[in-house]
Amino acid sequence: MRHKKDGFTLIELLVVIAIIALLLAILMPALQRVRKQARAVVCLSNLKQWGTLFAMYTDDNNGFFPKRTSGTGRWINVLYDYYYRDAKIRICPVTTKIRVPYYPNTVSDGLGIGGDATTCWGKIGITSSRPEGEYGPAGTWGSYGINHWVYVAAEDPLYGQAAKYYWGTVNVKNNSDIPLFLDCWYWCGGPENDDTVPAYDGHRMTGHTESMNRFCINRHQQGINGIFLDYSARKIWLKELWRLRWAKNFDASAPLPNWESEAPWMASFKGP
Repeated sequence: MRHKKDGFTLIELLVVIAIIALLLAILMPALQRVRKQARAVVCLSNLKQWGTLFAMYTDDNNGFFPKRTSGTGRWINVLYDYYYRDAKIRICPVTTKIRVPYYPNTVSDGLGIGGDATTCWGKIGITSSRPEGEYGPAGTWGSYGINHWVYVAAEDPLYGQAAKYYWGTVNVKNNSDIPLFLDCWYWCGGPENDDTVPAYDGHRMTGHTESMNRFCINRHQQGINGIFLDYSARKIWLKELWRLRWAKNFDASAPLPNWESEAPWMASFKGP
């Protein structure tokens, strides 16, 4: 007489587990891609809100951006009343950490408050060497940075000589090619067409020179997100950064870096 079998045999359980493991192996990459795409969509939504904030500011100031000197005019300060109520729009959802608690830098790598693809630039506050208000209220932080060349340049020893390179206003022809506010590991950057390309993913250069480095971060699968002077928002391929009109004197037709020798990590990336 045949007895009725109760439950599964060990072999049957192993087969079921193997099938589940195979399905997970197939589905996980797709789920990760969907997750990354969702974060990129939220990031673009944040930047569209920033476009609205910048539009409000320029509408309130006859179409002009802040006047920038060596110590005043940072967007962090002048736009504070527009953005401080919503902490979520300060960061791309890809970023999960804040670089350092306060300015100036307290870590040994000499990279200041800069972040990277997954880290916000640090909180900016009051220090013994920086008077209150110079860098904005304590707790100001984010993962986006402004194109320094959109400011109005004041007669200032640091910026006065370069005033002819600044856009200053939104009322510029073909302003859809001029970057305004983008994913960045610092709060600002003034790229020039001969800036050096990062030698590897995560390579950071300090100082105001080589500012393209601040935007050339692999935050969104070979690209970053940004808004332009017409307040449109879109993804920007990293290689495309050298073809945008950052400043009045920026030569967007200059020879591109040699990706294979100067930045092998970008050699296979999309773009020019």
